[in-house]
Amino acid sequence: QVQLVESGGGLVQPGGSLRLSCAASGSFFTIYGMGWYRQAPGKQRELVAGITSGGSTNYADPVKGRFTISRDNAKNTVYLQMNSLKFEDTAVYYCNARIRLPLHLEPGDYWGLGTQVTVSS
Repeated sequence: QVQLVESGGGLVQPGGSLRLSCAASGSFFTIYGMGWYRQAPGKQRELVAGITSGGSTNYADPVKGRFTISRDNAKNTVYLQMNSLKFEDTAVYYCNARIRLPLHLEPGDYWGLGTQVTVSS
């Protein structure tokens, strides 16, 4: 059983910062890519940022230059540093990881339950 547990969400004023964390636990063989998605009310879930096991990163255009994704492979944890937050960053943020389980030939996608980020004055 694999679990992804997010933390670090909350209420912040515009221009402020938050740091999200997501730790993977359970029995797995390999964690490949990890990433953060978000879903605002009435909108579809969208990719925010992704990072490969080797550390290559990609970002959605709205967050480039403001958000930074990183990971600690020893801790099976991915982070999202969010700076210069805007009202439109308000959403539930979900952690995603592509994980291969023992005795499985192919990896699968796993999701956390989400953490709320609210940007409000």
